[in-house]
Amino acid sequence: METAENTANELILRIEEKYAKMSKGQRRLADYVCDNYDKAVFLTAAKLGETVGVSESTVVRFAIQLGYKGYPGFQKALEELVRNKLNSIQRMEVTYGRISQSEILETVLQSDIEKIKQTLTVIDHKAFDLAINTILDAKKIYVIGIRSCAPLASFLAFYLNLICEDVIVVNTNSSSEVFEQLIRIGSDDVIIGISFPRYSMRTLKALEFASNRKAKVITLTDSIHSPMNLYSSCNLIARSDMASIVDSLVAPLSVINALVVALCMKKQGEVIDTLETLEKIWGEYQVYSGDELNPVSDSFSVDEADHFSAGKAGKDEAEDE
Repeated sequence: METAENTANELILRIEEKYAKMSKGQRRLADYVCDNYDKAVFLTAAKLGETVGVSESTVVRFAIQLGYKGYPGFQKALEELVRNKLNSIQRMEVTYGRISQSEILETVLQSDIEKIKQTLTVIDHKAFDLAINTILDAKKIYVIGIRSCAPLASFLAFYLNLICEDVIVVNTNSSSEVFEQLIRIGSDDVIIGISFPRYSMRTLKALEFASNRKAKVITLTDSIHSPMNLYSSCNLIARSDMASIVDSLVAPLSVINALVVALCMKKQGEVIDTLETLEKIWGEYQVYSGDELNPVSDSFSVDEADHFSAGKAGKDEAEDE
């Protein structure tokens, strides 16, 4: 299977192979892209041409000569290159270079909105349905996500635990610990791996191990070219920020929300029984104390207001004495 790394390296290889036959203007483009791919990725064809000193048509011909279907295809390959080549410091520098302080809030929120829209166009609905059925049929469900993906794994596992009987979040403090927790995984089980650039090798190795044990493998990642898909039979794609100090995981979280809702719809009776049981337990063991605010209500009751006022008045009198 073609991986993201192969896709990224392919662009450089194409440039190297075609370089000798390029025109002078195209060579300037090739040199600029290879030396400044972190900046070129954000440029339109016209802007790239202006930066290098060639026409927009030369830029388009350059992309076509490399074997892409015009500039958009070339830009996608460039995005993969940036996604896999930039380290954290470089990603931060790129972010600072394209967003002013006054535009941060609007830029980030608009970017998150765009990522959800992109996810809606690329996600495979058949794969989504397959993921639902695979989870429901599994004897045991393992969920793994490392570093910035760990909160996503915990969030998913929290709700899966309310829906399914045997859910395990794989702790990932060390590689050996991962395999110790997966030692009993088998063909009746499923593992859900969550990983986005920069991809986690520990997550990949966990999925490889599970696949070798004949377990079902579901991945939530950013691209069909992601290395996480090497061992999966069900790939869920969600777009994430390509170059930022903080990867946007809004779209992946939306996909997880959709998974949880779909599973709840499939097991409505069991979920209602579980929640009713939990409500009784919470009441019996005073999990939620009576003096906490009711999140459903935006205001105090009359009794609460009177109690609050009386308490405040008593305090004021004590302070006056």
